[in-house]
Amino acid sequence: MPKKFLEAGKIVGTHGVRGDLKVQSWCDSPEVLCDFDTLWLDEKTSVCVQRAQVHKNVVLLHLEGVDTVETAEALRGRVLYLDRDDVELPEDLVFIQDILGFAVYDRRVSREIGRLRDVLTTNPAHDLYEIKTPEGQLVYIPAAKPFLQEIDMQQGVIYIESIEGLIE
Repeated sequence: MPKKFLEAGKIVGTHGVRGDLKVQSWCDSPEVLCDFDTLWLDEKTSVCVQRAQVHKNVVLLHLEGVDTVETAEALRGRVLYLDRDDVELPEDLVFIQDILGFAVYDRRVSREIGRLRDVLTTNPAHDLYEIKTPEGQLVYIPAAKPFLQEIDMQQGVIYIESIEGLIE
């Protein structure tokens, strides 16, 4: 069962004297976080977003009830969450958190090569899948065609097709 609340970013500091928060976005881009009217501090505590804008690669948020530097500072280090029901994903996209730990099966060598450990989003061209092999090695596969073939959400398997030398 997928998690209802998804990690969206972390409060890393304050901005100005009116209680604005600096948030490191964990979304595909910082702009995505600006689209939400409600975020969550935990499963029971929602916060209303009054203003949001991207500034120097962080998101500046002003939350209802957070009107002083002291109140904002008390939130430093907290993780902000999105409610899965508030997000509409295109059909061909998945939440990274939903596929972590999936088995990775390489069709070229006809075997499972490991488990998805992380998705690195620092490459401007495409994400990289970090796969941990049973021997403990880390293998990196581009999360793009022609390498990425299919993600079977029901079975928990990512099908790839590597090229010779990529995983050996």
